[in-house]
Amino acid sequence: MKKILIATGIFYPDIGGPASYGNLLAGELVKAGAEATVLTYSTAIQDKGDNNLPFKVVRVWRKWPKFLRHLVYFFRVASAAKNADTVFALNAVSAGLPALTAAKLFKKKFFVKIVGDYAWETAVNKGKTIFLINDFQNMPHKGWIAVLHRLQSWVCKNSDQVIVPSEYLAGIVEGWGTPRAKIQVIYNGVDFKPAEIGREEARRKVGVPGSIILSIGRLVPWKGFRMLIKIMPQLLSINQFFRIVIIGSGPDKKILEAMVKNLGLERKVYLVGSKSKDEIAEYMAVADMFLLNTGYEGFSHQILETMSAGLPLITTAVGGNVEVVRQGENGFMVKYNDEFNLVEAIKTLWQTEELRKQFAEEGKKTVKKFSHGKMISETMKLLLE
Repeated sequence: MKKILIATGIFYPDIGGPASYGNLLAGELVKAGAEATVLTYSTAIQDKGDNNLPFKVVRVWRKWPKFLRHLVYFFRVASAAKNADTVFALNAVSAGLPALTAAKLFKKKFFVKIVGDYAWETAVNKGKTIFLINDFQNMPHKGWIAVLHRLQSWVCKNSDQVIVPSEYLAGIVEGWGTPRAKIQVIYNGVDFKPAEIGREEARRKVGVPGSIILSIGRLVPWKGFRMLIKIMPQLLSINQFFRIVIIGSGPDKKILEAMVKNLGLERKVYLVGSKSKDEIAEYMAVADMFLLNTGYEGFSHQILETMSAGLPLITTAVGGNVEVVRQGENGFMVKYNDEFNLVEAIKTLWQTEELRKQFAEEGKKTVKKFSHGKMISETMKLLLE
């Protein structure tokens, strides 16, 4: 029986891609006859739901001091790796670094999943760079950012296999010095379920009137939400009933709230915070279009979910987006933060009903190529070989 250790930074009941991905993968590994263990940082020392899972969950309390929790994580990953055949880390640094060290110590196979550049994200959030991810790759790095960049590069170069969700990210990881033969592209899958209630009932539950332009994502600078708020006065000249709804939380929240207040857009732009999958489905049921003005996407779950919901899409021609969206067929792609083209794309889509229907229909066809089942089966094949 194959024994797989999954090392992750977050896990259920936390909300986020790695949390749901780790839960799904571990369950499917058990169904395939393997033994799975999940090691995670956690806001709870124990979770009652763990007893109902078909695999073991080991939690490291996130409220311990930083040095202590990382030390405890290493010793627990080492203890678990000793009895495993393969160690699979769901990020390069907080889980990947201790997991790789333990795997090397006990001569175990080591896999890592990379969904972005952690050094770049940290630099942006700390105000250490104004550059987007592509330019950042060719820049000299200093201080803690340089350390993070070296660490994630080292983890990838010393792994047996690096799993990435797009050809774009494969190129990024290869640029860190990882041989291309080590990098495996496994596209993200989606299991989005549209709302089971009618549009009018969904509208009553959501409580936002008008023609809704929906956007979803973590409230960070590169997601371009500031530009959405900036162009709202122009959008109101196209349709006075336009409303922008932004779902998500993050460090940019106060900045965005201040922008909405200063521009007098309190009843035009709605920052509604994080929402559950069912609630997101309700917002998609009442939205007229989806807009993702992002400067970086490794591979977007939001785009796949939007297509599953049959919602017309406008996004940017960056990262993994170009591997899903076909310009003018199943969506519009514009330049990131391009004020004029964003407004024109929204105007064209709003005024052309046939185009909205075409994007919705073609989007549903496209998303069939990106199933959760395919993603998990391809990952399991690698882990169990």
